[in-house]
Amino acid sequence: MSCRDALLTDLYQLTMVKSCLDHGLRDVAVFEFFVRRLPEARNFLLCAGIAQVAGFLQRLQFDDESLSWLQAQGICDDRMRDYLARLHFDGDVWAMPEGTVFFADEPVLRIAAPLPLAQLVETRIINILHFQILIASKAARMVLAAADRQLVDFGLRRTHEGEAGLMAARAGYIAGLSGTSNVLAAREFGIPLFGTMAHAYVQAHASEQEAFIHYARSHPGRVVLLIDTYDTEAAARKVVEVAPRLAAEGIAIDGVRIDSGDLGMHAQRVRSILDAGGLHDVRIIASGNLDEYRLQALRRAPIDGFGVGTRMNTSSDAPCLDCAYKLQEYAGIARRKVSEGKATWPGRKQVYRQYRQEIMIRDKLTLENDVGRGEALLQPLMRHGELIRALPSLDAIRARTRAQLAALPAALRRLDMADEPYPVIIAQALRDLTDKLDGRSDAD
Repeated sequence: MSCRDALLTDLYQLTMVKSCLDHGLRDVAVFEFFVRRLPEARNFLLCAGIAQVAGFLQRLQFDDESLSWLQAQGICDDRMRDYLARLHFDGDVWAMPEGTVFFADEPVLRIAAPLPLAQLVETRIINILHFQILIASKAARMVLAAADRQLVDFGLRRTHEGEAGLMAARAGYIAGLSGTSNVLAAREFGIPLFGTMAHAYVQAHASEQEAFIHYARSHPGRVVLLIDTYDTEAAARKVVEVAPRLAAEGIAIDGVRIDSGDLGMHAQRVRSILDAGGLHDVRIIASGNLDEYRLQALRRAPIDGFGVGTRMNTSSDAPCLDCAYKLQEYAGIARRKVSEGKATWPGRKQVYRQYRQEIMIRDKLTLENDVGRGEALLQPLMRHGELIRALPSLDAIRARTRAQLAALPAALRRLDMADEPYPVIIAQALRDLTDKLDGRSDAD
């Protein structure tokens, strides 16, 4: 993140900083990020993006060029410029570990910092968490639908610009995808890299056989041939035809990819052609506007893996979350928003999760100091702006996701809505605090 990225925020964050400075509102504020309600057809969400939030907070600063621009726009005066010039994140952060399943009203992240600072970071925090949670949750549904089939992210070209494609690859990998076609994601995050060829490459050759042979010779260690440019079954026969010639050169064909038409029907026919030609070990990969419902419908087809893209990387059926980053305490006093349809539970909160025979049975949302039974999901991450524990590797996050999905009740693992939502119990201590605040008048 460059210094200019500090400007990747909404204007009202900066105007509120100035007003806080003007009127002495600098006490510690506690904000929590949570999702108010799950989207339709979602039984759970998956936490992702915490590492990027931590990185953003650690690197937060304003450079002279940005400060001069803000002053020229009349957004800040000399006092605010001096404050922003010295600004760095020195607050405390608690967060759910990435790969944790969570539900409505449960805080995923809590920040305690002086009010101007805690308010300033709101927009970018929501921006980061909203997208990665959205895509990781969609990808998790695809992983469940595909069962043991390989899934690879092919969606970079259809995501909403570069950073979205990069973070979608990360979120998908966390959720259980095997890899990505995104080269930068492979370099940045160590995600395994997969790819085949385009139809244009086949069309540029005089024949499909020539295209297959040229590609295999250029990439002898990872030969996956695209066979639906013209006639899918005819191309499968051409693969059988060129296989012995390539084998004589020490090149084995790993797989073929089908990207159009009735994928299940074509896969059946292609499998028969390959097997009849002795190519029993050649895998069939399918792609083309796949979502969890189509993956589930293709379970019985002889398809070994899928490339998923647009529908995952845009979460096409549920492209946004009703999420929020709200003030829960200021100057040591619990605060509560009571807007119609958007009321919040006040105070610093914790979520305790209980299991029975390794299956989740209930969560309890309560106040931080009201110790409950079970696993405490919010864990300390930063103190005075410094990480107090190492961020887990992506492989460790994937392992947590795998365990969390396995621990979901069976009804929540299905694609349709469960008859009963997962129970999130609101503790009496939290209800009592809410009642106390609601009964307080402005004069008090």
